[in-house]
Amino acid sequence: MQESVYGRIPGLDRDISRIFFGTAMETMMKDEDRAPELLDQVAEKGINAFDTARSYGKAEYALGKWMEKRGNRDSVVVLSKCGDIRLGIVKVNRKVIRDQLSTSLEALRTDVIDIYLLHRDDPKTPVGEFIDTLNEAREEGKIRIFGVSNWTHSRIEEANRYAASHGLQGFSVSSPNFGLARQMKDLWGGGCVTISGPEHEDARAWYREHSMPVIAYSSLGRGFFSGRFKAGDEKGARQVLDSFARKGYLYPENMERLRRAEILAERYGDTVPGIAMRYIFSTGMDVYAVVSTSSPDRIAQNLAASGQKLTQQDVKYLETGEEA
Repeated sequence: MQESVYGRIPGLDRDISRIFFGTAMETMMKDEDRAPELLDQVAEKGINAFDTARSYGKAEYALGKWMEKRGNRDSVVVLSKCGDIRLGIVKVNRKVIRDQLSTSLEALRTDVIDIYLLHRDDPKTPVGEFIDTLNEAREEGKIRIFGVSNWTHSRIEEANRYAASHGLQGFSVSSPNFGLARQMKDLWGGGCVTISGPEHEDARAWYREHSMPVIAYSSLGRGFFSGRFKAGDEKGARQVLDSFARKGYLYPENMERLRRAEILAERYGDTVPGIAMRYIFSTGMDVYAVVSTSSPDRIAQNLAASGQKLTQQDVKYLETGEEA
């Protein structure tokens, strides 16, 4: 079933590509020749949404310089994130938000960030401090909407109850890990949150119920569903996947999910990444996916896949192996 490859997020005034281009590519983004060329190619493929963060090295700077040079700031959606995350220790509070927002605006060469996220949750900071600070920034015209990355849905709900009781704007979007690959271990430490796998069906149900947009990171399992190795080929997987992906995804259950994706890819004349990408848009949530790649053709394929949903029978098969 072909559906739109663009969506709308309340609070923003334009169609948004279902694929966000992820700028967490340190080597590429610090290359002052290659970075703008890649960003040009990505935009030409129909991507108008870009995911970056204060902690992504030179990424904000590269994106800002590109937008300024191309004069295209008003036609793209910029998502950035704040938070100190060091050696598994997270620090996010009013001061961190205000300081890093100011630095991000300068690096991005813009007066306003469209989507601003707290990169992690800091349980030591009351939800009211987050909500109050972000509402102030919104009223100042520095951000349009705001949300979180790697927060549990129960903590989001707590924050939004506070916002509602004080007549304030709450979190509008969330960016957890989500994809066909189950995240078996926290890749980076410091409170990574996934909503993949059967154990997180309650979280997915919450997102469906509340119609909160999900901006999914590591949607292809950080290369696990790249199609560059076959199911059961652990040696090949270890050559393709970096240490973070091996820690989080290289497990027998995901190899079995890869095998099922290979079967559906052959059945439908598709690719493994195509099936894995179609899966995340077929689970009833309002999903956008962050994809980092140096191949413009690959990101165009991902964008096309975002508009081609699988049947619910296919989703169930990928998750459980149960045939209709």
